[in-house]
Amino acid sequence: MNYAATLTVLVVLAFCFPLTVRLGAQIGVPEVYTASTLGALLTFALATYLVRWQVTRHRATLSMLEAVRAQVAADPENPRAYFVDGEHLGMILLRLDRRREASDVIDRYARLGGARESEIVALREALSGAERRQRRAQGREA
Repeated sequence: MNYAATLTVLVVLAFCFPLTVRLGAQIGVPEVYTASTLGALLTFALATYLVRWQVTRHRATLSMLEAVRAQVAADPENPRAYFVDGEHLGMILLRLDRRREASDVIDRYARLGGARESEIVALREALSGAERRQRRAQGREA
């Protein structure tokens, strides 16, 4: 587990531990320390599992990205080279929150002769949806 994941787990534990102690006191459990320790351990186990799951999923996405980039570099004029495991390079980039890169890839894909119009439309809709979400998030921050 890396530093950021460990720090995240510690933050979750620091937040949940006092809540568990307070809940034990309100319930009247005589072994408050035992109950709170059990709660902390369960919280730690759950947080560790979730962090590892997310890191594994992110690594799988990055490996898919590298595979499809290698395919595109090998045959940039083949529209099928932009897909890996049925997922388009542009969608992978959008999932990784790389909108500018995804926009360039979608534009290149749209210029290819064998690209399907329905795929191009779906990719552009996904890109515009990601940009709308970003603008909404920026509007909330301001």
